Amino acid sequence: MAPQSRAHRLLLAVCGAFALLSLVLVPLTLPLGWDETVYASRFAPYAPATPFSAPRTRGVPFLIAPVAAWSDSVVLLRVWLTLLSTTALYLGFRPWLRSLGRPSAAAVAAALYGGLWFVLFYASAAMPNHYTAMGAVGAVGLFLRRRQSPATCAGVFAGLALATLMRPNDGVALGAPLLVAALLVPAWRGWSRVLAVLGGLMVGALPWIVEAYVRFGGLRERLAEASEVQGDLRPLLSFVHHLTVMDGPLLCRPCDNDGIRPLAAEWWLVLPFLVAVGLWSVRGGGRARRERHGRRRPGIPPLRAATPLLATPRPATDLHRCLLAVATALCAALPYLLLVPYAAPRFLAPTHALLAPVAALGVLALHDSALASRRPFASRRPYVATAALGLALLGHLAVQLPLTHSNATIQAGARGDWARVADVLHAHGVGAETGAKSESENETGAGAGAGAESAASAKKAPPCVLRGNTSVIPIAYATGCAPGTPGDPRRPTALVLRDAEPPRWARAWPRHRVPDTYAPGWVVHVRP
Repeated sequence: MAPQSRAHRLLLAVCGAFALLSLVLVPLTLPLGWDETVYASRFAPYAPATPFSAPRTRGVPFLIAPVAAWSDSVVLLRVWLTLLSTTALYLGFRPWLRSLGRPSAAAVAAALYGGLWFVLFYASAAMPNHYTAMGAVGAVGLFLRRRQSPATCAGVFAGLALATLMRPNDGVALGAPLLVAALLVPAWRGWSRVLAVLGGLMVGALPWIVEAYVRFGGLRERLAEASEVQGDLRPLLSFVHHLTVMDGPLLCRPCDNDGIRPLAAEWWLVLPFLVAVGLWSVRGGGRARRERHGRRRPGIPPLRAATPLLATPRPATDLHRCLLAVATALCAALPYLLLVPYAAPRFLAPTHALLAPVAALGVLALHDSALASRRPFASRRPYVATAALGLALLGHLAVQLPLTHSNATIQAGARGDWARVADVLHAHGVGAETGAKSESENETGAGAGAGAESAASAKKAPPCVLRGNTSVIPIAYATGCAPGTPGDPRRPTALVLRDAEPPRWARAWPRHRVPDTYAPGWVVHVRP
C-alpha cells in the first residue's frame, strides 16, 4: 500500500476516534451553554431570542440551522454538530497529506490537535472556534501546494471564508501572512493565491459588515461596541491568563485568581519542543534534494546555469512551508495575547491547529531517531520505536481526556443550576406565559436585521425582566424572561443573585433560596 493511502486511512481512523471520544466524554444531554443559547435562540424552536451582541457573527446559526430550524432537541443538535466537527477535522488536515514530505504527519497532527481537551469538549458544541481552526489549517495546507489548480484555489477560498464567517477578527489575522506570502515570496507569488485569499476574506466578512450597517450604524460603531462588550480591547499582556486556562475553566473573566495544575501545562511545554524538532528535521530538505538531483552520470557535461532573466523561482521546501504555518499560527494568537483582557482555551484553537503539522513532523523525527539509534536487538527496533511513539500519544491523552471529562461534569452542574433557578422563579409566578406583550418588546435588539430570527419571538416578547450579578442571559432564557442589562431603565420582575446582597431598592422584596444547586449561594428576589 502506498504511503499516502496508508496515511489517509490513518487520518480517517483518527477522525473516527475523535468523534467516539467526544461522545463518550461529553454527554449529548449536556444543556446548551450561554453562547450556545444565544445562537440557538435565533430559531423558533428555541425562542425567545436572546440579545445578539456586536462581537457575535452569524456563522454558528448557519451551521446549526439544518436542525435548530425545526427541532428543539439538544441531543439531536449535538449529534449533528459532532458529525460536522468530525468532518471539519478530516477536511482541515486532509490537504496536509500532500503539503509536506511526510503524508503520515497529517494523521499525527489531527491526533495531537483533536486530542486536546477543549477541542473534544467543543466537538458537539454550537461554538465557532473549531471551525475557524479547521478552515485555517485547511486553507494553509492548500495554499502551500506548489501547483494551484482551480480546485486548490477554491479550497483556499472556502477555508478562509469559513474561518472569517465564524470569527472575522481571526480571518483577518490568518489571511494577512498568507497575503504577504502570495505577494512577496517568489515560491508562492501569483494572482491565483492573492485572489483566493482576498475573496475568502471578503465573502466571509460580508454578512458581518452588512449587519454592522443595518444594526449598529456602521463598521466603526460596531467595532467600538464590540470592544466595549469584550471589556475594552487595549494593548496588554495576557499570556499568563491563557496559560492558566489550559486546564479550565472554559472562560476566565477576570483571570487574576486563576491557577493551573502543573500536569495540565504538559501541552504548553511539549508543543514548543515538538515544533522546534519539526523545524530542525526539515532544515536540510531542500539542500538534500538539490544535491540528489544535481548528481550526474560520468561523461555527461553539467547543464549551463540559467540566466537571471530566464530563471524561475525555486519551489518552496518543507522548511519554508513549516515556517509559513508557524508564522500564520502566531498571527492568529497575537490579538488574543496582546489585546483581549480575558482568556479562554478555545480562542487559541487556530494556533494549535496550525502548529500541529509542524509538531507532527517533530514527533515523526523523534520516532525516526529511535529507529536509527544503535542498540541491541536491532530486529526489534521498529517495534520499540513504534511502541514509544504510541506511549507518547497515550501520555498526551492521559492528561487531556480527564480534563475533558472534568470540565464536562462542571458544565453539566453549572448549567443545571440555571434550570433550578428557573424552577424557583416559575414557582413564584415569574416567567409564566400570560400572553401579554412585554414592555420591553423591540427594545432588546436581539436580532434586528437578521433573517434567521425567531418568528415567534418577534410576535410575543417575554412578559418579565430579570436582572442579577451573574448568568443573567441563560437564566432569563431558561425562565422565559428578557435579560436586563446595566443601565436598563426597565424595572426588573425579579433579581437572581449568587453570593451577593440585593441593592437597597430591592431589600424588601421576598427572598427565596434555590435548593440543591451545584454551586451554592443562589437566591431569588421577586418583586412584590
